[in-house]
Amino acid sequence: MKMPLLSEEGERPSEDVSGKSSELTCEEGPVTDISSTLVNWMRHRRPHYRGSYLGELERPSISYIIHMLPPSARPAYPAETVPTKHLHSSLNKIKHPINVVKWTPDGRRLLTASSSGEFTLWNGTGFNFETIMQAHDSAIRALAYSHSDDWLVSADHDGTIKYWQTNFNNVENIRGHTDPVRDISFAPTDVKFVTASDDSTLKIFDFASAKAETTLQGHGWDAKSCDWHPTKGLVVSGSKDHLVKLWDPRNGRCLTTLHGHKNTITKTVFEKTQGNALATSARDQTARVFDLRMMRDCLLLKGHEKDISTLTWHPIHSSLLSTGGADGSLFHYILDEHNTPEGQPISPSPFDSPDPTTAPPQSIYPCHKIPYAHDFAIWSLDWHPLGHILASGSNDRITRFWTRSRPGEVDTVFNDRYHIGEAAAEAQGTWDRRGNRHQRQQEEDQELEDEENGLVDQKMPLKQQGGAGIPGFPGIPGLPLQQGGPSQLPPGLIPPPPPGIIPGVIPGVGAAPPLPFPIPGLPGGVPPPPIPGMDPQNPPDLAVIAEMMKKAGFILPPPPGAVGGQIPPPPPGMLPPGLIPPPPNFSMPPGFNLAQAAAQAVKNTGDQGSGESSGSGGRRRAPLPSQEESLRMEQSKGQYTRSR
Repeated sequence: MKMPLLSEEGERPSEDVSGKSSELTCEEGPVTDISSTLVNWMRHRRPHYRGSYLGELERPSISYIIHMLPPSARPAYPAETVPTKHLHSSLNKIKHPINVVKWTPDGRRLLTASSSGEFTLWNGTGFNFETIMQAHDSAIRALAYSHSDDWLVSADHDGTIKYWQTNFNNVENIRGHTDPVRDISFAPTDVKFVTASDDSTLKIFDFASAKAETTLQGHGWDAKSCDWHPTKGLVVSGSKDHLVKLWDPRNGRCLTTLHGHKNTITKTVFEKTQGNALATSARDQTARVFDLRMMRDCLLLKGHEKDISTLTWHPIHSSLLSTGGADGSLFHYILDEHNTPEGQPISPSPFDSPDPTTAPPQSIYPCHKIPYAHDFAIWSLDWHPLGHILASGSNDRITRFWTRSRPGEVDTVFNDRYHIGEAAAEAQGTWDRRGNRHQRQQEEDQELEDEENGLVDQKMPLKQQGGAGIPGFPGIPGLPLQQGGPSQLPPGLIPPPPPGIIPGVIPGVGAAPPLPFPIPGLPGGVPPPPIPGMDPQNPPDLAVIAEMMKKAGFILPPPPGAVGGQIPPPPPGMLPPGLIPPPPNFSMPPGFNLAQAAAQAVKNTGDQGSGESSGSGGRRRAPLPSQEESLRMEQSKGQYTRSR
């Protein structure tokens, strides 16, 4: 038996472009597991004062896959962690734009929030569907996990904020804003959290009391992003007024305003590892990195041809920054490398200039580009806690997973359809349109099956009262089912009412209130007792029962008192069936004969049902025109001809 080689983080090899399986057989679909790299690192690592690593280093050959190390083994080498390879694309059965992607704190699942208000969980190893739930009534705009990993807070387009436990049990709902909430972030102690809304304000909420304590006002337009410093009492916000503001959350005072962008700020994120940098992106096709010690922008990230919609820092490498564009492109920047295109001069760093406060920011270009990562704008990016997988959510309704390339995969990865486009990849033979469609169809079918299996427990049918249904009838809506099954009662016997049901008395309520007037034919005007097992809110449809009996071959009995299929007129002083009795002390108008009017109504009903007319009381339907005559008339006009 051949054992499949483990890829980067243990990924099994996938199918080739021709649709045939590769040399090493494996299960369908990519599977990524970082355990092998962690075990390799733990086996060969040493304390820093004795040298960090004694194992074999990777070389550009597929045989060195077993020597790969996790990102945490080399925090000073971000180039080894750049996610250049596409792993998997996940999409729901009913597709909606993906607004937010967020890894769970343990890294086992990826949580995505869509514009339909749904939470979707994807497996973090096999990337298959796990479960889906309706979390909000409107589009979800923001997600944030607490630093203790015990709580999840979500916000939607209506301004509603919800608390969730790790098992996705909703425990609190807050009406935080009247306008959409665009971003949310927890304080380092998880005691408070801040929200940014389109009402141009930021609010600081106390998590325990679920009440707003401070409102930060100062932006002149919609607040699009916010973030709380990982260790300090410092809040940053970005707005549609092109400004980035830093706030003191204790007193709500604006500390400073950072200028530089020339359009709407789309994202503001503090660097989590060291905490000295602040990254911002805007719709002016640039991103900037501010040094909090100097309170100025020191790096200017260029390269995008369209607006930058989002960005994210790597959780381990403090100099690796990834950005997503409005055209679906995904760029990765290493802040220590210029990567200046040919023909352009290298700009100096402000720290190397005589006056760093007035020097222009240094221009940084991407170290790697994925121009065709998505078809439409990328709304959200999030790194796995271990730093080996990057997840992206886009307006094209697809969630994609990216990772670093394995040794020896440079040629195949850099020439796929995400780097050079579908047409160029098909021309080079690195992508097969038909094979990709077949593979995508298989993946969608598998995810549909997983989703249907996952929804079985969430969409259970309502349990009907009783046991099995009536033999011969699969189930009649509104009729009671047998309590003990069809085998415990002889055919034709009605099951006895359950104990505790007394005619005219509702259990736990008491006697039924008397009607304002008596009903004819009932002793004392008391309503009949309810049928055991029948739902009063869903009464049986007699027309449906009659139709089912006709299809089953049962002959419906004639109405009581019918002679020759006709209903005789009611006796004097009696009301015809279906008429509501008048209230007490009600007198007919002078000259009105109730018996004669009832007999005439019954006569008209019988004439219309039989299709015969007598006098002026009935109405005869004209015969339908013959289709043959109509066809001959159209043929005489030359519009239709006979087939030879």
